[in-house]
Amino acid sequence: MKTHRNHANYWAFVLHRVSGLALLLFLPAHFYVLALAVEQAATLDMFLSWTEAPLVKLLETGLVILLAAHMTGGLRILAIEFLAWRNWQKSVVAITGGLSLAAGLLFFLNAG
Repeated sequence: MKTHRNHANYWAFVLHRVSGLALLLFLPAHFYVLALAVEQAATLDMFLSWTEAPLVKLLETGLVILLAAHMTGGLRILAIEFLAWRNWQKSVVAITGGLSLAAGLLFFLNAG
C-alpha cells in the first residue's frame, strides 16, 4: 500500500510550502534593497555590482524557480478546489513542475 508521502500531490504540497517559506525569507532582503534605492544610491550601486557574480545569478535562478513553483502550485490548488477533474491531478503536478523549470531556464538564459 502506498503511503501518502509517496504521492505526487504530497510532494507538490511540500514544494508549495517550502517555496512560500523561502519567499518569506527573501522579502525582507528585497525590501531592504528597495529602501537603498530611495535613500543610499552609492550603497545600492555597490550592491547591484555584487549581483553580477555568477553565484548570485545562479541563486536568482533558483529564486525564480521557487517563485514560479509557488505561483503554479497555488493555481494547482485553486484548480483542485474549483474544478471537477480530480483524476488529472498527477498531470497537473507535472505541468506545474515543468512550467516552473521552464521559467527558471528562461531566466537563466537571459540573465547571462
